[in-house]
Amino acid sequence: MHARDLAELAALLALHSPSIVHGAGRIPFACHEQYWSASKCRLDRWGRLLRQLTQASGQPELPATLSWPRVRPALEEILVSELVTRLWTAVATAHDQHRGDDDLEPIARNVFAGHLDARRRLLTLLAEARVIALPEVTKLNHLRRRVERWTDMLLAHLAGTIDVNEFAFDVERARDFAEDLDHQSAHAERDFSGRLMLLSLRASFANDLADRSPSSDLNRRIASALLGAFRDPTDDPTGLVKSLWLERLNRTAIETEDMVEQLLRLDEDGVGSLWRENATTMEN
Repeated sequence: MHARDLAELAALLALHSPSIVHGAGRIPFACHEQYWSASKCRLDRWGRLLRQLTQASGQPELPATLSWPRVRPALEEILVSELVTRLWTAVATAHDQHRGDDDLEPIARNVFAGHLDARRRLLTLLAEARVIALPEVTKLNHLRRRVERWTDMLLAHLAGTIDVNEFAFDVERARDFAEDLDHQSAHAERDFSGRLMLLSLRASFANDLADRSPSSDLNRRIASALLGAFRDPTDDPTGLVKSLWLERLNRTAIETEDMVEQLLRLDEDGVGSLWRENATTMEN
């Protein structure tokens, strides 16, 4: 999954935030666990690359492994995927505050802190402009500013639910966006503006990013984990949530088949008969 898809998912989190925060029932623990493990693995990947770039800053010539075409996708991924990290942390915090518990926020904040550290280290490299040439630094800075603006715009959807100041890049800008949303009182108008926002965001990240994301496997696991928070996956004008939902169902089916196979193997070992006996006792 490309980082631009995570940006779209961040927009869907913003639009669905009322149902996620106020919806009935609990979000499955497996979703929190998968989000944490996949995010930690991705942070480790970024950390190794950033350390290599930092260590190479004093070298007269960069190794081929750190050439711009090789490092560009990862650096863009760090910047763009911060959209979904910030939005999910805000949603998770609002969810737990509304319910008076700590189901989602601790894990979300832990990942958020790791992402902030990766961003800080990347911005240090950009400021030094030693291992990254000035034209590339300029491009990444343009991307950074675009991500920051979109983040503040999406956080405006949560402004009435939680104090978004700590998650916004520009508090005044986020407040202005929130005031604009308040003027869209009619439900149909807000629905139309939401769809327009998704199309605009998709266009904003469509063309000037690298063709691949180096952590596409982990990005998909992160997105699939966050899917567990959506109360109505069919309400999705982009098709992204629906496709992830189908993938999640397929993976659940595969896990179920694996469990059945394990039970059959237990049966062959003579343990399955005991399991059936206990199941019969419970049914009676």
